[in-house]
Amino acid sequence: MAYSDLREFVHRLEKEKELVRIKEQVDPVLEVAEITDRISKKIGPALLFENVKGSDIPVLINALGSPRRMNLALEVDHLEQVAERVRELLNLKSPEGLLDKIKLLPKLADLANFFPRIARSGPCKEVIRKDGFSLNELPILQCWPQDGGRYITFPMVFSKNLVSGKRNCGIYRMQVYSDRTAGMHWHIHKHGAAHGREHSRQASERMEVAVAIGAEPVVPFSASMPLPEDFDEMMFAGFLRGKPVEMVKAETVDVEVPASAEIILEGYVNPFELKMEGPFGDHTGFYSLSAEYPIFHVTCITHRRNPIYHTTLVGIPPMEDCHMGKAIERIALPIIQKQLPEIVDMHMPFEGVFHNLMILSIKKAYPGHARKIMNAIWGMGQAMFSKCILVLDHDTNIQNLREVTWKVLNNIDPERDIEFVMGPIDVLDHSSRLPQYGSKMGVDATRKWLNEGFTRPWPEPVTMSDDVKSRVDAMWYKLNLA
Repeated sequence: MAYSDLREFVHRLEKEKELVRIKEQVDPVLEVAEITDRISKKIGPALLFENVKGSDIPVLINALGSPRRMNLALEVDHLEQVAERVRELLNLKSPEGLLDKIKLLPKLADLANFFPRIARSGPCKEVIRKDGFSLNELPILQCWPQDGGRYITFPMVFSKNLVSGKRNCGIYRMQVYSDRTAGMHWHIHKHGAAHGREHSRQASERMEVAVAIGAEPVVPFSASMPLPEDFDEMMFAGFLRGKPVEMVKAETVDVEVPASAEIILEGYVNPFELKMEGPFGDHTGFYSLSAEYPIFHVTCITHRRNPIYHTTLVGIPPMEDCHMGKAIERIALPIIQKQLPEIVDMHMPFEGVFHNLMILSIKKAYPGHARKIMNAIWGMGQAMFSKCILVLDHDTNIQNLREVTWKVLNNIDPERDIEFVMGPIDVLDHSSRLPQYGSKMGVDATRKWLNEGFTRPWPEPVTMSDDVKSRVDAMWYKLNLA
């Protein structure tokens, strides 16, 4: 049964002993972050800071910061259950006869549960403040010493395509500038920024935006998914929770927001009004550099009575976003396999911070197959940012980095098997020669074939025969070797 709101998820975490309440007064400037960082590095519990200096609003952080809590958020025992649902959805075929149509009806009924539903009102409007409010009343964190200021780090930013009217929801950090202004850090490659560009081409007036803070866990998780352009994140959240996300029209802007959200910031962005934003201690583990981004003007705040401020901390991995990234990897794999069925598995290690390293195993079928896969990935949505792609044979357990390292370093002739290409680079990559543009590397670590120009014998790995293993298994307990 889907969580109705963030509070129900908090209660579940507490019941499962996955949450610790902190009653000691803690400063939102650096202290909350230092405590959370220590807990994140141990893959520790979610934290609810109940006494935050300067605010009467509690802070929830690290709520998704472990494999178990990601499973609890998605209401599964393991992530493969979600991946299997995605596979089933992708494999739906058009019915060919009456019996097929009848069999399809239950699945079509399930599909109806994906679409968001519009409500007249919701808990997010229990308190409406059009005057006399300030962003500084919220317990917004400064996470790292060299940050440009305090940042809203887990905002769900809702915007609309001016032409199609389709909704987008993305997680774009927001640096607080003043009581009623903040930076809107949407990268040039993100859908929110695309909405801003479309708006600037079609209209001179401001672009209405709403920001939700705190919702049932699959809603912010879905907002972080690298979904296709104009694919409604709230529809995907409905798929994950098996129940529609209830939405409500914001109070002062023509944008819908989650009805059960804790806090809503309503306002507008003028795509031409820019201000320096940053630096910010980012998920790469380094400070992202200052740059100009649009200003978000807050015109109204609505919230629940006694709201919870839900936020996150990013930095040197492992952090909360690493566990979200692993869930995204497993859920996205069936989608990638639908387009590239030769892919067996995919792994993006935490240390690769999502876009720096992608490891793939494939069922190699022809010469140059590994290079075809590399180029296909570089042409696929946000996977285009993959700085390094390693491709190995299907019989490699790529979730085991020890095995990957062993096979890659044994299987490659560096000059022959490493390929460099130029293309778009993640905005947060501080090493590229130019902002947003640089080189990427692909490594073909598959066995080399004769018709790839390899004329030497390719040896088998050193393994013991099965019959000897069985004999030793039978005598093992007598050897006292534990």
